[in-house]
Amino acid sequence: MTVAEYNQAVEDYADNIYRFILKNINDGDKVRDVVQDTYEKLWIKHEDVSYQKVKSYLFTTAYHTMIDVVRKEKRLTDFENVNDNLTATNSHYSDVKEILDMAIKKLPEVQRTVILLRDYEGYHYDEIAEIAGLTESQVKVYIYRGRMALKKYIGTLEKVI
Repeated sequence: MTVAEYNQAVEDYADNIYRFILKNINDGDKVRDVVQDTYEKLWIKHEDVSYQKVKSYLFTTAYHTMIDVVRKEKRLTDFENVNDNLTATNSHYSDVKEILDMAIKKLPEVQRTVILLRDYEGYHYDEIAEIAGLTESQVKVYIYRGRMALKKYIGTLEKVI
């Protein structure tokens, strides 16, 4: 990858990576550190990474860097269990995005990550598997479980609107 391609990758993907990590960590300073570390790692390996694969490399690196930050703070949630304590909301509130964001924050880390990559960033199952270090089957299971937990938390659309 050339310097111009590296700079183009910063322009093209820095905001998307920032938003993706922000949905998981929710601390602007730590998110900026993760994004900066991600681009530093890309620069170190810029000769080994082709521009066609840079998006996948960046999201994979950002994901793993984020996991390292979370582990350092010992806030890592259990990846295997769905939080069954999620309950449906009964209040009538019109800001669906805010309610959905609250629900997503309650999901276990891996479910939140795969749902954000699939539904917010538009990645395919195989790309998510590569980024998260999971099998495609695991990705599908985590997305299904996460969506069921979100459905349980939100309840019916009529309650939200």
